Amino acid sequence: MSLFPTHLLLLPLIIPLTGAAIALLLRKVRPVQEYWTLGTMVTSLLASLWLLFTVQGQGEPLAFQLGGWNAPFGISLVADLLAALFVVMVQLVMVLGLVYALGSRDKVVQYPFFYPLFLTLAVGLTGTMLTGDLFNLFVFAELLVISGTVLTAMADDRFGVEAAFKYFYMSLLASFFLLLSVGSMYVSYGTLNMADLARQITAADSPGLLLWPGIVFLLATFMVKSAVFPFHFWQPDFHTAAPTAVSAMLSSVVVKLGVYGFIRMTTLLFVAQAPIFRPVLIVLGIAGIIYGGLAALGTHNVKRMLAYSTLAQVGFILVGIGWGSTLAIAAALVFAFNHSLIKAAMLMLAGYVASRAAIKSAAFQVVTGMGKALPAAGILFFLGGLALSGIPPTSGFVSKALLFNSGIVGEEFMVLLVIGLASILTLLYVMRAFQRIWWLAPQEGAKAKPAGDRLLAPLILIALVVVLGIWAAPLVDVAQEAAQWLAQPDIYIQAVFPGG
Repeated sequence: MSLFPTHLLLLPLIIPLTGAAIALLLRKVRPVQEYWTLGTMVTSLLASLWLLFTVQGQGEPLAFQLGGWNAPFGISLVADLLAALFVVMVQLVMVLGLVYALGSRDKVVQYPFFYPLFLTLAVGLTGTMLTGDLFNLFVFAELLVISGTVLTAMADDRFGVEAAFKYFYMSLLASFFLLLSVGSMYVSYGTLNMADLARQITAADSPGLLLWPGIVFLLATFMVKSAVFPFHFWQPDFHTAAPTAVSAMLSSVVVKLGVYGFIRMTTLLFVAQAPIFRPVLIVLGIAGIIYGGLAALGTHNVKRMLAYSTLAQVGFILVGIGWGSTLAIAAALVFAFNHSLIKAAMLMLAGYVASRAAIKSAAFQVVTGMGKALPAAGILFFLGGLALSGIPPTSGFVSKALLFNSGIVGEEFMVLLVIGLASILTLLYVMRAFQRIWWLAPQEGAKAKPAGDRLLAPLILIALVVVLGIWAAPLVDVAQEAAQWLAQPDIYIQAVFPGG
């Protein structure tokens, strides 16, 4: 018997949702609202960690049927190791996003609706990981989109509204694809419960009438959500204009919704069909690695560079998912977790430097030489750059080592050669940025402001990156166990339909 009652699986959702409502009531008492929001998110993270440890300890997923309606008729929430690990990843980064926001000098963080929307962003993303139903994936994704759009539109940057419209309309396109997939699956199988779909698709003598259109629409949905090449074009503009606390979340953990979706598609929903479309993921991943690296090398803005970097880093994860072996999936999970920490830290550091410039901007022409007055940030940026490049003693090295090892075991030597050479681009654009900000002389008359955003959040994140580089065993062990569960989809199905 589990020490974690299944209805407590709701805690990572209920805590931030309730906290958002109360934060809204506290909007006229901003200091109280700020620390209430942080306390809410920390509490939710602790509940998520408890969930992860319990699921791992009991050796089987937890499933909760809302309203007492048994699946497939009711709404299922399911926490296997994949979902629990990703929820911890999301909420850990969002806690540190709030820490950054509390120390930010952006005007946007002073708006009464900023913190409630930040919490609803956490609810939406957490819900997409825990839901066991495709339609409710759509519902949670819409909450995520609305929160992210409004947070971006409130940005201090004059291009914030334009960036918000781009994000909204691209997300609207993804929602359209998702609804088309939902309709296709329901027409073909009469259910939207993912466990029920998985067993019906596996047991069917022939594919459902609209199975393949449904697969294609679902692939398109997650490609847009993760800004996979060639669906990436909205992301650089968006992250350049969004508030730092928001862009750090959207470029690190929100894009992982697509990664999570690809893993669910290939290991649960469409196991028999996965070998047909996995090569597409590999090709798009390689294209993203090359294009993202070249675009990051040639861009004019630190935040924009890091947005293109996300395109490249997600490409590595797609290659792992595309290879599909248990070892490769474990590597993709470790890569996704570590990338979330690294990218959030790097974007916060870019925002920190921009906040100390005479004109608040992350454009290279503005921040060149600003780092001479910011040596602590320079050390953190250098370590973060090593992590992005996959150099020890950082967690980025662990991610790359596991991925390349899985490629060697799978004898994917040609792909390894391509992505290995393309990895050099990461080191080039990161060191280029470091050199311009911390080594070149600033423009004549340009001086760093005496105060700006606080450095605490990126400091904690980079510390975690180094710790997970030196002591990687806990994360690697969880990822490997999660990959083993994913290789046996009956484990997930049995949790939703016990004895069925």
